Amino acid sequence: MSTVNRVVILGAESSGKSILAEALAAHYQTIWVPEYLREFVEQQQRVPRQEEQILIARTQLQREAELASKAQDWLFCDTGPCMTAIYSRHYFGDAGAELDALDQAHQYDFTIVTAPDFPWMPDGLQRESAAVRQLIHEEVLNVLEDRDIPFLLVEGSKAQRLEQVQFALSFLMM
Repeated sequence: MSTVNRVVILGAESSGKSILAEALAAHYQTIWVPEYLREFVEQQQRVPRQEEQILIARTQLQREAELASKAQDWLFCDTGPCMTAIYSRHYFGDAGAELDALDQAHQYDFTIVTAPDFPWMPDGLQRESAAVRQLIHEEVLNVLEDRDIPFLLVEGSKAQRLEQVQFALSFLMM
C-alpha cells in the first residue's frame, strides 16, 4: 500500500484555492477534496451558524479520509480546519474547543497558501469583500508562522502557481 501525501491549500475567499487544487490533481493524475463549505452554503442557502462550524470542519476531514484511499501519491485538499477556525474567530469571536483541537492537529504533509492577488469576485453568500479577504490572508500567515508550520505562498496566474507548487513538491518526492 502506497502512502498518500496530503497537501492542504489554505487561503482567504476568492484567492484561487479550488482552481489550484483542481489543476494540481489533474497534473499529478490524482484527485482533490473540494471545499465542503461551498456545498453546505448551496444546500442550505445560507452561511453556517457558529454551532455549525465544527460540522463543516469534521465533514471536510471525513471527505479527506474517504478520498485518500482513491488518491495516487497526492491528495490535494481545498481548505482544512485551519480556515474554518480562522473564519469562526473572525465572524464569531471564537472557534470553540473542538474546532481549535481539529485545527491544532494539522495533519498535512505540505501546506500551500494562495495569495489574494486574483481579482476579488463576489460569489453569492460565501464572500464578503476584498478588505475581509486581505484580513483573513494576513491571519492565515500569522497562524502558520505562530505555529511554525512551513508553507509555500503561491502567487500569480494559475500556470505560475502550478509551477511554484510543482517545484516545491519535487523536493518532497526525493
